[in-house]
This record gives sequence, structure tokens and C-alpha cells, in this order.
Amino acid sequence: MATATQSYAYVRPSAVHGSGAGRSLALETSGGATPDGAVENPRFFDGFLTAPTAAAAALLAVAEVASARYFQRSAARSLDPVVTANGDRLRMESFSGCGGVYARLDVLAPGLDGGEIGHGTTNVDINPPLRRALAALGGLDPLHLAVGPDELAVATLDGRFVEKKVPLPERWVRGFAEAQVLGAGFELRAEVPAAEAAALLRSMPRPTQRSGARTTRWVMPAGRTLRPVTRPGPGAVCLPGPERLMALQQVLPHADALRVHAPATGESTAVAWEVALPHMRLTLMLSPEASRGFSGEGGVLHDLAGGAAAEDADLVSALLAWEPTVDVAALSRQADLPPERVRAALTVLGTSGQIGYDLAEQAYFHRSLPFSAGAVETRNPRLRRARALVAEGAVRREGAVFSVGAEDHAHFVRGDDAGALSCTCLWWAKYRGGRGPCAHVLAAGMILEETR
Repeated sequence: MATATQSYAYVRPSAVHGSGAGRSLALETSGGATPDGAVENPRFFDGFLTAPTAAAAALLAVAEVASARYFQRSAARSLDPVVTANGDRLRMESFSGCGGVYARLDVLAPGLDGGEIGHGTTNVDINPPLRRALAALGGLDPLHLAVGPDELAVATLDGRFVEKKVPLPERWVRGFAEAQVLGAGFELRAEVPAAEAAALLRSMPRPTQRSGARTTRWVMPAGRTLRPVTRPGPGAVCLPGPERLMALQQVLPHADALRVHAPATGESTAVAWEVALPHMRLTLMLSPEASRGFSGEGGVLHDLAGGAAAEDADLVSALLAWEPTVDVAALSRQADLPPERVRAALTVLGTSGQIGYDLAEQAYFHRSLPFSAGAVETRNPRLRRARALVAEGAVRREGAVFSVGAEDHAHFVRGDDAGALSCTCLWWAKYRGGRGPCAHVLAAGMILEETR
């Protein structure tokens, strides 16, 4: 997997400060995108957290995910969380070092007091001393929050910055894209009191050092409880690698409820646990297996293969305005496109980090990740291979069957009564479409689209 070096330049380290005026959490920002263009150290908020202890625990959970590897455990270099200000909330996001856990904290407007919330996306410095300070925060006293340096600090320090350089795997960008596609297909499967969730977590297996361990578990929603079961069945919800949920333990004492989101299927799937906190939400999404990162799930490929999706994405991108939720119906009217083409365009934009998905509100949101997106084909080799097969004339239609590849080594793609395509290749035999389409199915779909 290709990597690039991401540089963060902060005015000073993030820290918790105490004085006679009270406590203050200063989160320092790196270069970011705003409605006015790129800004070296944007300032998105200056006010108070109305639930400071819960907010500190939730932010610590996001930071813990960013610094963890849950598969093939080793010391991971943390990628500083991404913060997006949408005018009425702050969103803080991270991925685990292994790419299989996505975390997001949404601090809503009632959780922020006394300051205007800006618009834009940046990284914030989360360093070891700050994590220790967050873990020690307690009490009911107000906590001042500043996201970004004030003008006086920038001027006084005269360009002296704290700089971090970390390797940025391409799978981070792909992971953000896949997570929003998966989330858009989830349903609310259960809602239980926080105490029930805490008891369930305590009964789950502890983290293991065995790199190949498979610890998928299942739970059955039963009224206001989640009951562990030994096997999948009707109504059961998959918990793949539940040891990856341990970051929630420090948050659940402050929570009101837990909501579980997953596809309506009994198969091994990704799942999301959403913790309802006072005026905040913390969400952890787990990949379908502890050994699988989100980057290889292939959920974006069908939309990316569409001929008009890239052009539609340019039009839809121009209409985005840092809104807290993206209204697909409104975009459809403004762009004069059918809703399904708008959703495909949002998938394309998601490959460059411009789009996320909020499970609680069942809506997309706008952000702009502070690193280069690169070409769509570069990040999706199956898509690149499918386009090459079409360009080489290696897709031949024979009635209802497509022969794809060199004639003496061709694979056959067929459609079922519902129009879903399947293939005779080894990839399809192994995953049965569970990790997105193979290159042969994509290529056949491109030919089908051309003939419609």
C-alpha cells in the first residue's frame, strides 16, 4: 500500500490549562480548509463545553482509536484526529492504525456554549501529555474549549511551530470513503440503556496478541437488552472483533443510551455502536473482521464505475457549503439530477474525503480532509483493471452471459433475475460480492451501461 508523508504544523502543543479563571482545553489546529480557502491554523470555536467530563472521555476515546492497532498489534504512530466545524457542531474523527475501526465524536450545539462555531476541516494535535490530562479531568466545573489558536498567540510566537511528520497510508483516504458507503446502508437494530451496554462489554473477550485470532460474536436485541448468542440467526447482530469496542468503557459511565446500527442481515458484517452522551454522540464503526481494514471493502466501486459519476461529482461539489447535513433532495433540484445520481456523485466525492455519513441523522455531511485525494483509479485497482479490460476489447457479450478476459483464460459474468451480476473468478468464489464487485463484474457493468 502506497504511503505519503503528512506534516502537521501547530502553533504549540494542545494542552489542558488551569488558572484562577478555571480550566481550559486548548486544541491546536494544523493547516485546514475553510469557506475562505486554505488557512494555516484556523480557529473554529472559543467557548465552553456544557458536559466537560463526558466530552473529555469521548475525545480520549477518539484519540485512543487513532493510536491503536487492533490487528497484528504493534506500536502505531497516531494520525491526529480530523475536526470538522459545520456551523452548528464540531465533529472529531479518527481511524485506527490497522484501518479497521472508525471513530467519530459529534459535539452538538447545546454541548457548546458562549462562542460561535465556524466552518471548515483541520487536524488537531493530540499528544501523550494531553491524553493524560484528559484522563484526569473530573468534577462539574465548566471547561473552556478553544479549537485553534487566537491571533495573539500566532503573532507572539513569530512563526515558531511544533511540527509532526507521520506516514499516511492510502488506506486512510479509502477508509473514509468506504465507511460512509457502509453507514448509508445501515439500519437501527437496537437501543439499550448504557448500563446494559457496559455489562455486555465486560462479558466480551479481552484483546489478544494472537494476530490470527477470530473473535466474532453475536448479540440478539431483546427489548431493552442485548443478549449474547452463540451463532447468527434471524434478528442477530454481528459483533466482529468486539475487543475493538473497549475504548467505549471510559465513556459509558457518562452515557444515556447505546444504539446499534448494522445491515438487516444475519451475515458477518460491519457494525456501528453509537453512544448517546449529553448533547454529544460518540460512534465506533467496526470492519467486518478484525483482520480487515475498511479500505478494501469495495463498496464505492459500483458508483465509481458509472460513466457520469465523475462529471456529476464536479457539479455537486460546487453546491456543497459546509452544511451540517447534506440534503440529497435539495441537491437533486439544484443540480437537476435524479437522486440516485446525486448519491453516486457523493460516493465519488467521498473518495477524496469530502463526504461523511451521520448514522443518527441518516444524512451525509461535508468535510474536506487535509491531504491529497489522488486519482480514483490509483486508489481502486479493481476499477483500474475493469477500465483496462473494456479498453482492450476483452469484454464480449454472448446473450445473457459476458466473457471477460483473454479468450483462453476468460471468466464468465452472468446476471440473476434481479439483474445482480456474479462471476466465475476466484475473487468472487471467495467473497461472493461481500467485498464489492470483482474487476470482471465491473467491466461487464460498464458495457451494460453503454448499451442502455
